[in-house]
Amino acid sequence: MRKTSLTVLVLALGVFGIITTEMGMVGVLPQVSAELGVTPSTAGWLVGVFALVIAVSGPFTTLLASGIDRKKVLAAAIAVFAVSNAVYALTTQYEVMLAFRVIPALFHPVFFAVALATAARLVPAKDATRATTTVFAGVTVGFAFGVPLTSYLAEHLSLSSAFWFGALVNLIAFLGILRFVPSMPAGQGGRTSYGAQLSVLKRPRMWLTIVSVVLVFAAMFSVYGYFAEYLGQVTHMGGTWVSAMLMAFGIVMILGNFAFGSLLRRSVIRTVVAYPVLCLLVYVLLYAVGPLFAPMVPAVLVWGAVHSGGLIVSQSWLGRDASDAPEFGNSLFISFSNLGITVGTAVGGWVLAEHGARQLPWVGAGFAIAALLVMGLRLRLERGGERSATKAGRPERADAADSADAGGAADSADAADAGGAGGAGGAGATGISHPNGSAPVSQNG
Repeated sequence: MRKTSLTVLVLALGVFGIITTEMGMVGVLPQVSAELGVTPSTAGWLVGVFALVIAVSGPFTTLLASGIDRKKVLAAAIAVFAVSNAVYALTTQYEVMLAFRVIPALFHPVFFAVALATAARLVPAKDATRATTTVFAGVTVGFAFGVPLTSYLAEHLSLSSAFWFGALVNLIAFLGILRFVPSMPAGQGGRTSYGAQLSVLKRPRMWLTIVSVVLVFAAMFSVYGYFAEYLGQVTHMGGTWVSAMLMAFGIVMILGNFAFGSLLRRSVIRTVVAYPVLCLLVYVLLYAVGPLFAPMVPAVLVWGAVHSGGLIVSQSWLGRDASDAPEFGNSLFISFSNLGITVGTAVGGWVLAEHGARQLPWVGAGFAIAALLVMGLRLRLERGGERSATKAGRPERADAADSADAGGAADSADAADAGGAGGAGGAGATGISHPNGSAPVSQNG
């Protein structure tokens, strides 16, 4: 049991290293621009390309890796991140750095998908959600400490020291994987064929789940993507205060991650449906206290706690429909969460330009309402399918466990489902980028 706990922590460290590599670049773009002699907009492609590659390649690279021993996949992926950071530290050529943003981005969804599924399978079914929540904590810790520390090192020591920090973290995770993660051949427990994995996309309810995930992430990042603008322009906080609020936001996200993990262990569906409602309430609160400095401080803490839940809740929600193809399901989460971030930040950016930062909370509220409506349609379809199957005398396999949760039961079956899918973790938040670099945004963050 102790070795299993260490293995889960090593996987969480790997996630921390990947998020630090991915999002740490946002905080050092000014230094990169100056040292490589490129414009800020050109330097920004180092962030944008990373997210774009993840969104486009995620399901395919994960599918291709599904036939390889999971330990080898994890070790290879994290090694690529360690080497890439070393290249960032040593190169003076923009083109080289850009190439080494593309390469690790190809491995990003693979590591997340496999790490979450591995953590779930190393523990008993009843502990699967807790294990994947622990791995996913690497995302929130990365935002709370990894990204700010990268920025601090670049500002107070040197840009190369910031990248060497990322290389060191990923190297330690690599050694930990070699030492603690057991060999897990693809055929162990019966390998799912490519066709069987792709077949999850034939399920109508899967596409409704995917749409709801896109809308949830759009709701989250249409506002959070412009965190600094909202606090600066509406609340009139200075740069120091905005930085402090970002740090506090990240720390609260760590606590929120585990709080939502606990709620998911009680009932996946109730927690999922409650999430957009909580988002809606938070955005009403942000709008109400927007111009008020003192009330905005605790409001940001509430915002951070709720924001963190979107990652873990969305992953659990999608994982229920892909429990028979966990890694592929996790990769779908990574790709479509990035699509949601792209949609949310684009719409939020348009509203910011046309109507001002004051109106941003209403954008998030609109997406939250849309997500809630799609979730309702998704559940209606699921329950209709169950009734039809029952009348025909052939209960659907995938819905047997879900129906208990749909009725409000505290569901051990759902915990197993969440675990089998990488469950209450979240892959990715990752691949999450911010178009203007004003705030450290995530995913899949």
